[in-house]
Parts: sequence; C-alpha cells; structure tokens
Amino acid sequence: MKLFQLRLLKTLLNNGMNVSRAADQHYIVQSAVSRQLGLLEEELGMPLFERKGKRLVEPTPVCKAIVQELDLIEQSLENIRAVADDYRLQTRGEIRIATTHTQAKYFLPEVMLEFRQRYPDVAIHFLQGTPVELVRMLHDGKADIAVCTEELDKDSALDSRKCYDWNHGLVLPDGHPLAEGKLTLQRIAAHPVLTYIFGFTGRSKIHETFRNAGLELDVTFAATDTDVIISYVRLGFGAGIIAKMAYSHIHDDDLVLRDLSQLLPVSTTRVAWLKNKYLKQYVMDMVDLLVEQGESEEWYA
Repeated sequence: MKLFQLRLLKTLLNNGMNVSRAADQHYIVQSAVSRQLGLLEEELGMPLFERKGKRLVEPTPVCKAIVQELDLIEQSLENIRAVADDYRLQTRGEIRIATTHTQAKYFLPEVMLEFRQRYPDVAIHFLQGTPVELVRMLHDGKADIAVCTEELDKDSALDSRKCYDWNHGLVLPDGHPLAEGKLTLQRIAAHPVLTYIFGFTGRSKIHETFRNAGLELDVTFAATDTDVIISYVRLGFGAGIIAKMAYSHIHDDDLVLRDLSQLLPVSTTRVAWLKNKYLKQYVMDMVDLLVEQGESEEWYA
C-alpha cells in the first residue's frame, strides 16, 4: 500500500469520482488512476466504489473510512515537519489565522503588532469567512488557528481557549426615540433594527433573546460588517445592534451608543485549533498573546 494510492483515493472523492480530474491533479493519465485503484482494492480484498460498468458511482463505506484515516496520516506528516522546525529553532515560516472581519479589525491589531516584533520573519495570513467556514478551514488544513465567537466550542475535534467576553450595544442617530429613556426588549422590538446576518457576531443570541420574550425583532437590514451597519444607521434605516467593542468614540461620535449588557446575553470570543495538530512554538506564542490581550481590559475600554 502506497501513500500515493491513498491520496489518489481522496482526490477521487473530492472530485465526485471524476477520474479525468483526479488524473489531472496528480499529473498522470486516466489509465494510471484506474490501475492504482485496482491495485489498492486487490490488496484490501474489497471494492472501494460502487460501479456502473466502468464508471465510479458511489464510494463504499470502507472507502469513506479509509479517507478519514488518511486525513489523520496527513496531519501526522504535517506535525512531523512542524516538530523538526521547532527543534531547529525555526523562526521563519507562516501563520494562517482564520477569523471574521470584526475580530480582525478590533481585537487582533495589537496582538499582530506584538507578534511581528517577536517574529519578524513569520508571515501572517488572515483567512476570512463565516464562523462555519472558519471551522472548515481548520479541518481542511488551510488555517492553523481560528478566532471568532460562534461555532468553535461546538466542535469536539477542536481545542480552544477563551480570549474575552463582550456585549452588544445599540447605536442610534441623535434624536432617535430609543436614544433616551429606559431600554427594554419591547421598546427595541417596536422599531426597525439593523444587525448582523445569522452566523456572525452573536446574531443567534440576539434572535433567541427576543423570541424567548415572545417578541419578533424587526430586522430590516443585515450585514456581516459593523462598518456597513453603522453607515446605514446614519442614513436613517433604523437602530443598529452591534458588538459594543466596535463602537469608536473618535469616528462615531455623531451617534449615540447605549449598553445592552442587561438585556442580551454575554458572548465569548475564543481561539481554537485541531486537537491532533502540533502547533509550532510561534503559533503557541500567538495563542498566548491572544489570551493575554483578551484578559486585558484596556483594549476593550
């Protein structure tokens, strides 16, 4: 059994059993794909695909199980290379951080500055997406660590550490009816609201809180980025529910910010990585820096 055969098997699955595409990705002819697949099936003593004539139709359960084991093998190979780099005191390389726009803009800058001073020869790559996409990046080996609020604590294949807790705030144009007086869920629900799309920056918690109170939040505008929400609050689209840390008194002093910590549950931003992934020393240092920054109240103030 050869590692190449197993990787070829995985490529076939990833390309919908298309032999031509698998051959192109491994720079071999189609007949070589069929030959290697046949040798692997002969060694294992069972078919790896359901066939209709010569066409591969569906992977068998054992095929899927083998590919899962291959993922572990490839992760182990990557870990071996990372261990060797650490023992060579390797301080060159790259760190791939999967994160959201909100974290990248408001939480990470000071951490990146400190990290760059410690490791000037390590390239930093940000990979942005939804929290679900960030978790997928970890599993696919595209990212070393992920920093976000949603999803990370739901995946049993991940280890994670808490960075910080945060709350939402209500941002309003001066003169809006909600700018003064005691805030309640009922009062907020009576007005058009702008906030995040589902899957971003605590939107699910916002929705659940109003629903549990028997209220329907009138979300007339939703976006992934806080800057976009604030821009449309200024245009008079409604009141914006945003991550409180994203409000800048320097740039947003034409708006009113009201605290929602007594009405909406706290959210927690975490840093996570695959449990079976060996983290190079500089990646572990990055994790420590993220936790230290999160524990500091100065950046959030």
